[in-house]
Amino acid sequence: MNGRFPIVKVFTFTKKMHYMKRLIAFLSFSALTTMASAQNEIKVEDAAKHGGDSVTICTKIFGARYFETGSKSPTLLNAGAKYPDAPLTIVIYGESRAAFKNKPEEYYPEKNICVTGKIGMYRGKPQIVVTDEKQIVVKE
Repeated sequence: MNGRFPIVKVFTFTKKMHYMKRLIAFLSFSALTTMASAQNEIKVEDAAKHGGDSVTICTKIFGARYFETGSKSPTLLNAGAKYPDAPLTIVIYGESRAAFKNKPEEYYPEKNICVTGKIGMYRGKPQIVVTDEKQIVVKE
């Protein structure tokens, strides 16, 4: 072996570490960007424009109804206005009601809340299906 081999080895290792640091920085930035975009706060009246997006919407709940005998026993919370003019419906299916300390149809009406979730469309109207009480935060 010649006397320069250890220097070349150290140089190669240092160069690889430089690229690893850059890769880690890029991946960290990408992850943070994705997390930030997943939690965009939008106005309730803009919900229909964001179908498929994961968002946070802060608004007032104007009414609610529990359809105990309906398919999947949904609880519907009218967000932003009274039914049928609500720009967003928050849906809690019967299987998810156990995740709530209080009956949603009694607890949330007339409260200002922030809901986080993915906007889906049902019969042309936006909705967010909530499966955990933590997705709805009451603002007092």
